[in-house]
Amino acid sequence: MTQIGFYHLTRTSVTEALPKLLARTLASGQKAAVWCASKPMLDDLDKALWKVTTPTWLPHGREGIACPDLQPIWLSMGEDTPNNARFLFLLENRSFPDLAAFERVFDLFDGHDKEAVAAARTRWSAAKAAGHELAYWRQEEKGWNRAR
Repeated sequence: MTQIGFYHLTRTSVTEALPKLLARTLASGQKAAVWCASKPMLDDLDKALWKVTTPTWLPHGREGIACPDLQPIWLSMGEDTPNNARFLFLLENRSFPDLAAFERVFDLFDGHDKEAVAAARTRWSAAKAAGHELAYWRQEEKGWNRAR
């Protein structure tokens, strides 16, 4: 089954937290697909990833570029993975019925938004019922803490 990590953002925005997770993904030799629900978020992420210098530059692409299959990170508002990514990052309360199509799924949600927290709980329950391997990560003062 798919490993699904729920990432409860409590001290930074997704555009601040996501680059570190993506850098670790690329360092492990994997490709990533990042699915957003809105064009403003997609645009913000695109800009943020171009500006990252620490820990590394994060090469990425989105609809309309040449050779999407060569992109290590693919940003989309759809459900596409032209780069054949095995790691999926879900933002803005996105869900996907076929989580088993991925090796790992990262579900990032805003811990200050009650609706986002409630939606994450619903996604957690559905993933648990489907038999996936789940982990809950809460953002702490220095990094992430895995809750049991």
